Amino acid sequence: MEPKQLLLGSFHAAVAAADPLRVLPQHLPAPPAGRTLVVGAGKAAASMALAVERHWPVDAPLEGLVITRYRHGLPTNRIKVIEAGHPVPDETGEAAAKEILRRVGSLEPSDLLLALVSGGGSALLSLPEEGVGMDALKTTTKELLRSGAPIQEMNTVRKHLSAIQGGWLAAACKAPVLALIISDVTGDDPTHIASGPCAPDPTTYSDALRVLDRYNVDPVTAVRNHLERGVRGEVPETPKPGDRIFFHVENRVVATASQALRAAQDFFHEHQVSTMILGDSVTGEAAEVAKAHGALARQIARHAEPAKLPVALISGGECTVTVRGSGRGGRCTEFLLSLALDLAGLPKTHAIACDTDGIDGSEDNAGAVLSPDTLTRSARLGLDATRLLANNDSYGFFSKLDQLVVTGPTRTNVNDYRAILVA
Repeated sequence: MEPKQLLLGSFHAAVAAADPLRVLPQHLPAPPAGRTLVVGAGKAAASMALAVERHWPVDAPLEGLVITRYRHGLPTNRIKVIEAGHPVPDETGEAAAKEILRRVGSLEPSDLLLALVSGGGSALLSLPEEGVGMDALKTTTKELLRSGAPIQEMNTVRKHLSAIQGGWLAAACKAPVLALIISDVTGDDPTHIASGPCAPDPTTYSDALRVLDRYNVDPVTAVRNHLERGVRGEVPETPKPGDRIFFHVENRVVATASQALRAAQDFFHEHQVSTMILGDSVTGEAAEVAKAHGALARQIARHAEPAKLPVALISGGECTVTVRGSGRGGRCTEFLLSLALDLAGLPKTHAIACDTDGIDGSEDNAGAVLSPDTLTRSARLGLDATRLLANNDSYGFFSKLDQLVVTGPTRTNVNDYRAILVA
């Protein structure tokens, strides 16, 4: 099999390992004495809802509402799917979140709340606190996305601007709660996934203000006023670990980046390629992470250590990009463009970097592939790779070379997938 096909096959294996239709059914509970309400938000929400419908007893009551990104919906019969804005929230998501909170509040102790949580839920399940407003939340979200802040710190801010995240969804429910979660964050802690609507929040209003200061985000007046009121104790803190409201709540992670990497590893082994998993929680600036990965690839290519050839270096996690230019691109293509410059055409070395949700940043591609002749080909086209990287225009670079990977929505999300094949 050609190197490009090997890399693409490994990516598809990783995505398949996190497919809700495959992983969710074994985690579904028995129906309660009363009714079951399904709610949820995230890029995997529609697929998760469909998995519930297909495996729920036909004679057991089932209803619900989930929110997913535009063009990520699927046809369902008993659970309504709403499409809304991501990565910047919008009024459609706000209205749906308000309806979810209302319906959750109507449940009784004999009922069950089944929450379907996946990456992207922080933007999709947006219900700003009174006094903050959607316009202020949009502005703050845009600035955080450009700041280079890790998702955990972004969500510290968003939880303290929300009336439904940071444990507030569970707090509104009198019925038992089972949250089934597909993790898109390093560490797989439910408090960080979709800003933890059913999970206790250990962070504070003071923490949220420190995040804004650390990443030089100057919030609009409504946001700063709300957070400062929280510091003064004028508005309630998010529910904390140990709070009694979580005594009837279970947060269960059903799919992770680690599982996806193991599936990719199995794929490579089936094709007689050894592997090194460099970790499922790789973070940091995408361009700098690429240099560290590149150093290891060069060591193996030149000295056959610490691994014998052929070998695939596999990693997951979520890098960041501090946007300083005006180009287009996400963290996966930024990683690959930096890697291309670092490897400088290293022979027989190919790579792939894709987001498992099928969307690299806010573009229409999942990521891209890299080959030893990428820089040579780009030079013939008059592309200045160094300048394009400085302008954060990795999408422009790989699109002109026809090396983008376009899958469309995968309707799952276990973060980034990277593989460097030293053949």
